[in-house]
Amino acid sequence: MDDEMLYKKTAHELKDLLKSKQVSSEEIVKNFYDRIEQVDSKVKAYITLCKDKALDKAREVDKKRVDGQQLSPLAGIPIAVKDNMCTKGIKTTCASKILDNFVPPYNATVIENLYQNDMILLGKLNMDEFAMGSSTENSSHYPTHNPWNLERVPGGSSGGSAAAVAAHEAAFALGSDTGGSIRQPAHYCGVVGMKPTYGSVSRYGLVAFASSLDQIGPLTKDVEDMALALNVITGHDKMDSSSALIDYPDYTDALKQGVKGLKVALPKEYFEQGVQKEIKDKVLQAAKLLEKQGVIIEEVSMDLTQYALPAYYLISSAEASSNLARYDGIKYGYRAKNYDDLLDMYKQTRDEGFGKEVKRRIMLGTYALSSGYYDAYYKKAQQVRTLIKKDFDTLFDTYDCVLTPTGPTTAFKIGEKVDNPIEMYMNDICTVPVNIAGIPALSINCGFDNEGLPIGMQLIGKAFNESMLLRLAYAYEQNRVLDKNQPSL
Repeated sequence: MDDEMLYKKTAHELKDLLKSKQVSSEEIVKNFYDRIEQVDSKVKAYITLCKDKALDKAREVDKKRVDGQQLSPLAGIPIAVKDNMCTKGIKTTCASKILDNFVPPYNATVIENLYQNDMILLGKLNMDEFAMGSSTENSSHYPTHNPWNLERVPGGSSGGSAAAVAAHEAAFALGSDTGGSIRQPAHYCGVVGMKPTYGSVSRYGLVAFASSLDQIGPLTKDVEDMALALNVITGHDKMDSSSALIDYPDYTDALKQGVKGLKVALPKEYFEQGVQKEIKDKVLQAAKLLEKQGVIIEEVSMDLTQYALPAYYLISSAEASSNLARYDGIKYGYRAKNYDDLLDMYKQTRDEGFGKEVKRRIMLGTYALSSGYYDAYYKKAQQVRTLIKKDFDTLFDTYDCVLTPTGPTTAFKIGEKVDNPIEMYMNDICTVPVNIAGIPALSINCGFDNEGLPIGMQLIGKAFNESMLLRLAYAYEQNRVLDKNQPSL
């Protein structure tokens, strides 16, 4: 078969080609590395490539297939992961100078899941340092560029993951989402991104930013790929104390179910706070398309939404302050060269090793946890968190899903907001309530603005009901008509 454009195919299309033995996994992997060589100098999605290991693994999977062994549906499919997931023998830097030389001695559980399914790891992807940012400009390596417009950001912190999928540099990718870090880049790069329910995907081996908010999830080319990816990564893990011990479904079953009669809430607050008119219009058009398929759409009010962003930044920064205390130059990672004594070594190492945004959040979090301020800030933010979760719970007594824009704007220019942290934080206004409540949400492309930049809509569901989001997203995807669907690199 002519494998010149294999990289443009979805994971489920590649799966079918492998199953029918029209191509080999080795051919697919080589095709993706050719694509990476062709475009990644412009996109800069990758930090580390694993070409030799990937090709060895591909040949191993091909041999299993020839020998007639029973294989996983995604065996032989090439993927890439955000550089904050531990990979044994492969550098894991979190895009930070302080971890620039760190090679983990173990794999994160999600990496083990990928390997057990005979998937091929192409490499590690760029990100905002320690997942702190909304643009992938806070990487210690280099900023990643949006494949739709190389002058624009791809979003963050999983910008490398979204850009790699949009630029066809991986069949799909894994990212992590603390306040929108999968969904917002999916919105900016025109791909599908999901933050699963907190506890449904193991966090063991994910380098922690904010432990009560962090969640690993996939970024894919379409909804069917998303269902296949979730089948691989969800499940209970005894190594993660927050992992949920429940029965997880086959998510591909959701794609076969209709959407007629489902009730979807449209909260007016998500369409007000600085949301571009083009985004509002496209999301409402998407809602009308679902309505034509029998979905009941009703406007509602969620007046606690306005408190989500300040609550999120207090909670996440406090947890970051605690989690990042371990980087002291003693056990692993970067150590300053010049210092006077032990305390000075700590100070110099952390000053030289951390970037500006990470320092800002450590300072904010330490202040919020300090004596005399804990009750006024951190405790109050946790109380607001409880109220926001109750707000969603009440809504889900009546509705199956909540539909909103994924973000208030389309992708902005590189350098445009990097010196204005408040403006940068506002990019997360539509996504952070989901992390605070611990519920699942999915972003899917629903059109483009007048500059050809992608627009995403967000579907939010009740805890452990990812299948409902997949049903709605798949029904929308199968009936939408997009005016443009490939970035021209």
